[in-house]
Parts: sequence; structure tokens; C-alpha cells
Amino acid sequence: MSKLENVSVVKEANIYYDGKVTSRTVEFDDGSIKSLGIMLPGDYTFGTNEAEIMEMQSGELEIKLPGEDWKFLNTPESFNVPANSSFDLKIKTVTDYCCSYIKG
Repeated sequence: MSKLENVSVVKEANIYYDGKVTSRTVEFDDGSIKSLGIMLPGDYTFGTNEAEIMEMQSGELEIKLPGEDWKFLNTPESFNVPANSSFDLKIKTVTDYCCSYIKG
């Protein structure tokens, strides 16, 4: 899906790692939530409460999911993150992403 329609966008940004990772929350009429963001080069660890689908739109990066080895992604590409876990990212170039939160 390249376009999100009939949504509300939270104006306040989500800012992580001293501004190197930013996103905006997008809310849908059905109550589902996504975030759209940008990551600058760096190494990051993110924790999850809910399961997530991470869609990496562009950029060069490596990921390490729970119990797995490092993997290089060829964007655009997506990956799933289990609930109540954490994952690591090595961002090589500016990376554009969309995160979908999966209610359990």
C-alpha cells in the first residue's frame, strides 16, 4: 500500500535517539495504528509491546531479530517483530519506514 487514506495524523513527533529516529503516528477509523518515520545512520535497539510489521521503504540496513543472526535487507522489504521483544538495527543510509502495530 503506497498511500494511506481516511486517516488522522498525530501532529507531535515521536523522537528517539536524540532525533536520529523520528516518526508520526497515523490512526485509522478501525482503531489500527501505524507510524511513518525516518532513521538516520546509526545502531539502534527497539523494544516492542505489541507485535509489529516493519516495512522498510528505502535505505540500507541490517536487522537482528530475536534468536536470529544479523541480516542485510534489500529495500523495499518487510519483517515481523514478535510482541514483548526487542530487535536491533544497523542503519547505513537514511531509511524510510512504516510500522504497523498488531493488536493481540
